[in-house]
Amino acid sequence: MSGSDIPEPQKSLLDHESHMTVTVEKYHSAAVDVRVLRKNHQELTYAREIVLTRQTDQQVVQYGIVRLNLGYLSEQVREEIEGEKVPLGRVLIEHNVMRQVKLLSLYEVQPGPALLKTFGVAPETRCYGRTAMIFCNDQPAIELLEIVLA
Repeated sequence: MSGSDIPEPQKSLLDHESHMTVTVEKYHSAAVDVRVLRKNHQELTYAREIVLTRQTDQQVVQYGIVRLNLGYLSEQVREEIEGEKVPLGRVLIEHNVMRQVKLLSLYEVQPGPALLKTFGVAPETRCYGRTAMIFCNDQPAIELLEIVLA
């Protein structure tokens, strides 16, 4: 799917090469918190299923799945990510990790029962998402699936 196939405001939320944390905070005019739904940690691989919620009202504004190669990150950055209190983008920005976000694909998503419940929306709701890769110090360190609610 191309960016021209996605309606606004979802297009602006997804069709870019920036951190979603910053993008959704700007769109919603509110800081966001991360809530980890599930995680898997094996040696240098850490994956988690998350939602980002607005701090103002705890409304879920993004669902995501992320898989990180921790070997490309400093011990301090790893510990903060594994602490699960701060959104990933915010951790990378605050620690000034040299990073580049590469947009891979855009999608229209027909949410199933679990995602409908997570977002608190009606069954006919269409959502949009993207896959992206974050390169840290020129290495492919983080794979992302991000679905937004606008």
